[in-house]
Amino acid sequence: MSLSDGWDVLVLGLVLGSLYAVIAIGYTLVYGVLQLLNFAHSEVFMAGGFGGVIALTIVEPAVDPSGMQSVLYVLLGVLAGAMLGGTIAFGLEKAAYRPLRRRNAPRLVFLITAIGASFFLYNLAGKLFGRYPIAMPTMYENKTVFTVFGTSVSVTQLIIVGTALVMLAAVDVIVNRTKLGAGIRAVAQDPEVASLMGVDIDKVVSRTFVLGGLLGGVAGFLFGTNLQVEYTMGFLPGITAFAAAVLGGIGNVRGAVLGGLLLGVVEAFTVEIWSDAWRYVGAFAVLVLVLMFRPTGLLGERVGRAA
Repeated sequence: MSLSDGWDVLVLGLVLGSLYAVIAIGYTLVYGVLQLLNFAHSEVFMAGGFGGVIALTIVEPAVDPSGMQSVLYVLLGVLAGAMLGGTIAFGLEKAAYRPLRRRNAPRLVFLITAIGASFFLYNLAGKLFGRYPIAMPTMYENKTVFTVFGTSVSVTQLIIVGTALVMLAAVDVIVNRTKLGAGIRAVAQDPEVASLMGVDIDKVVSRTFVLGGLLGGVAGFLFGTNLQVEYTMGFLPGITAFAAAVLGGIGNVRGAVLGGLLLGVVEAFTVEIWSDAWRYVGAFAVLVLVLMFRPTGLLGERVGRAA
């Protein structure tokens, strides 16, 4: 592999890692407040892709859109993906997880419920939208914007990375500098004390799910702009993003970002050096090696009890 090829692969890895990072934050936020592995988050991601397709199909993008039209189409897709993802995440928390919390159900019941919700949602999507991939309506001409060390960066890659960076920065500000973020951190540390201090735990948990759902929905739309949208699209990205959250230290937002970027780059280089058949082998081998020496992940820290 030449140096120029290495830069090409690095760019592809960072684009893929940006998507993993956005999805991983949804896992890590929910785990932080509930210590719940929300495996239905992969279907929230899938719903974001369909949300973008539905919205863009309704408006019917122009055949040769102008620059401003392309920007508006992308914004519409991002908003539609975020809204559908956030709505489904809110519904999951309200209908599936909140009744279990009020009954003090064992954690195994939460896990089984999450898996059941995942199967329900992806089969429902298959029934509603069909079992075949759907192409995202064309929003712009995917041409080269600029080059870095001879590596071309396309419009799609720039949109994915740029949107992901904005979302990641916004979440970091929300978690660390807002009242909602203070509530999330308080509930994650000790829900009983947080409740005694006046924190509405149900509201914090619900908003945490919505925040994670917004991110997952946007990631689903971004994923669809690069590939296609289908009812099973959430499985492999969801599992890899969950691994990224664990690698970075589940419960730590910045750790999820670091884990996502690292797994994306490792996956891209694995495919380039060996073949696509080895795509997930390299990424998960890195996960295992890191956890052998640092079980809490790269930036892991002890989180509190479940809310």
